[in-house]
Amino acid sequence: MSKPLIGLTPGHNTENQNLFTRPAYLSALSAAGAIPVTLPLAVSQEDCRQMAETFDGFLFTGGPDPHPFLFGEETHRQCGSISAMRDTMELALLSQVMKTGKPVLGICRGIQIINVALGGNIYQDIPSQHRPSSAFPLAHQQPCAFHIPTHTVSLVPESRLANICRSGVLRVNSMHHQAVRDVADGLAVCATAPDGLIEAVEMPEYPWLIAVQWHPEYLREQDLASERLFKAFVESCRS
Repeated sequence: MSKPLIGLTPGHNTENQNLFTRPAYLSALSAAGAIPVTLPLAVSQEDCRQMAETFDGFLFTGGPDPHPFLFGEETHRQCGSISAMRDTMELALLSQVMKTGKPVLGICRGIQIINVALGGNIYQDIPSQHRPSSAFPLAHQQPCAFHIPTHTVSLVPESRLANICRSGVLRVNSMHHQAVRDVADGLAVCATAPDGLIEAVEMPEYPWLIAVQWHPEYLREQDLASERLFKAFVESCRS
């Protein structure tokens, strides 16, 4: 049986224009039985259409902050670095991919850009904009290594994500200062943090689309739920 080809959106260093992919993404997809391929950024609409038709699935990876203009806001003073080139490419690519119905997995920035692309918005800066539902100040930018989980998330019962992970509560890592605020039409919240922040969404009416705020690629070697997520994604790319 041939392995599915999965296209990954690349990291972009805006200072020197270098493109890169963190090895943890590649290792996670390879271990799950796929062939990961890093995609280019300087592409046309036609290029995006061809990539959408060629690859079996797509991973929208972590990275810089989406530009606030994409969701109709001015730039917050705590907003981080922005890659206009990556914004443009990912919006165009997601539009073409969704026309094909092929599987989509979003991680960190991935959940944010997917939500923005579909009409939602994000907190530009969690500490100054999000009102937590609990008094305990949760570490969304953890002070320890990426492979160490730092807070829990509660999964919505009977959601696709909960069924994949076979659990109601996960221990996750956390490396972000932005997050989904208002969820786009068609997406459903499937995981939240103890402070009420949205941690994962999925699209019930789409063949396979899940996006998470944490980084399961750093957890999957010691966490069965993370491993199951990548295996479910890769398996969905076979059909």
